[in-house]
Amino acid sequence: MRTLVVVQARTGSSRLPGKVLLPVAGAPVLVRMLERVLAARTRFELVVATTGRSEDDGLAELVRRFGARVFRGHPTDLLDRHYRAARAARAEVVVKIPSDCPLVDPAAIDGVLGAFLSDPGRYDFVSNLHPPSWPDGNDVEVMSFAALEQAHRSASARHEREHTTPFLWDRPERFRVGNVTWETGLDLSMTHRLTLDYPDDYAVVAAVYEALWRKDRPVFPLADVLALLEERPELRETNARYAGVNWYRHHLSDLRTVPASATRFSAEDALPRLPLEARA
Repeated sequence: MRTLVVVQARTGSSRLPGKVLLPVAGAPVLVRMLERVLAARTRFELVVATTGRSEDDGLAELVRRFGARVFRGHPTDLLDRHYRAARAARAEVVVKIPSDCPLVDPAAIDGVLGAFLSDPGRYDFVSNLHPPSWPDGNDVEVMSFAALEQAHRSASARHEREHTTPFLWDRPERFRVGNVTWETGLDLSMTHRLTLDYPDDYAVVAAVYEALWRKDRPVFPLADVLALLEERPELRETNARYAGVNWYRHHLSDLRTVPASATRFSAEDALPRLPLEARA
């Protein structure tokens, strides 16, 4: 089945502007992340889906120089951007990985994608997020193009358009939804934050790359990251106040399958929110 991994990326971000272009280990965050995505063993095609805005021209050029394909689409309707990128590639299976996961483990990609592909037709959607167990920042969501097309045609709520997949996983009575739990049996989803949204997150990501990235071993496993955080508890503490903070917190009344315990709130949530167009 023709499988397309879509990495969504843009430079606009209210909390950390240009975060995917910040340097880690001598290259932009996005380049280092794409190296990790391509280290997955499952066969797929890759596209970076960014916006059509001029502010993302440099990002698009960076991706082309890296050697990956670029799709440019709607700045805030991520469902539309994913759908059109997948349709342009004639994909049968679509994988969503956000660019704010610069330490995504290739094994997570193989695990979730493998679960979907190993039994064709069993699932419409598989992820490792419902419920989550992996350390935050290993987000992998896989869906059939047919399911994505249904969502694109029918989803109308803002959070369904902005976050691409809620129309699918929040309707288990309509779509066949599967979940891949972390094989360790642990649940670090609310305690270990390896995503990139705030300056404190960037400090952690940059420190991890400085400690573990090597030219002859550019893709280090999640186990090494976790070991580093155990050895240096002050590093894990750097962004600990954001552990468990995710987008669910703004939509708990809209989501039927997400309990309040699946998210925490940050101090910044008390501040006025920017309009949708101004956010990443």
